[in-house]
Amino acid sequence: MIRAAIHRLSPDGVGRKIGYVTLYDTPDGLRLDPEVSGLPSGYRGFHIHEFGNIEPKPKGGKMVAGGMAGQHYDPAKTGLHLGPYDNGHLGDLPRLYVKPDGTATTPVVAPRLTLEEVKGRALIIHSGGDNYSDFPVVNGGGKSRIAGGVITNDCPYCRNVNIKKLSVLALAGLGLYMGMKK
Repeated sequence: MIRAAIHRLSPDGVGRKIGYVTLYDTPDGLRLDPEVSGLPSGYRGFHIHEFGNIEPKPKGGKMVAGGMAGQHYDPAKTGLHLGPYDNGHLGDLPRLYVKPDGTATTPVVAPRLTLEEVKGRALIIHSGGDNYSDFPVVNGGGKSRIAGGVITNDCPYCRNVNIKKLSVLALAGLGLYMGMKK
C-alpha cells in the first residue's frame, strides 16, 4: 500500500499539499482511494503519468504545470487514449468525481494495473473531464494539470517544504541568538 501526497500544481511550481491518494492491489485491479480537497467540482481526468516528477516544464514558450511527469503511462506504446477498460494507455484511470464541496473521496479501480507497475510514477488530476477518447480532443479533454503527486510513501515535495520551513526557522533562531549576544 502507498499513500501518495497530492499537491496543487501551477506553471510556477508544486504548491501546497491538498490531500492523499491511497493505492493498493485488489483482485479486481489497482484501487485508488482519494482524500483530496480544494478541487473544482465535477468529473476530472485522472491518470498515471510516466515519470515521478511533478515540476513544471517549458513547452511552446510557456511553463506547463506538472509537465515533468511526461505523458500518460503507456509501456506498450499504444499511443491511444481509450480509458481504463480498453487496450490503450495503461495509465488511463477511471474519472475522479469531485463533490460540490471540492472534495474527492470516491474510490476508483484500474483493472489493468498493479501497485508494483506504478511505484515512483506520477499521479495527475486534470482540470477537465475525460471522455476516454482522443476525439475531439487528444487524451480525453483533460486539459491542464491542476494537482498531482509522486506514487511513494516518502513525498519529495513534502520533504522539500519541511526542509524549507526548518531552514527559515533555523535562520530566524540564529538571528534571535545573534541579537542576544550583542
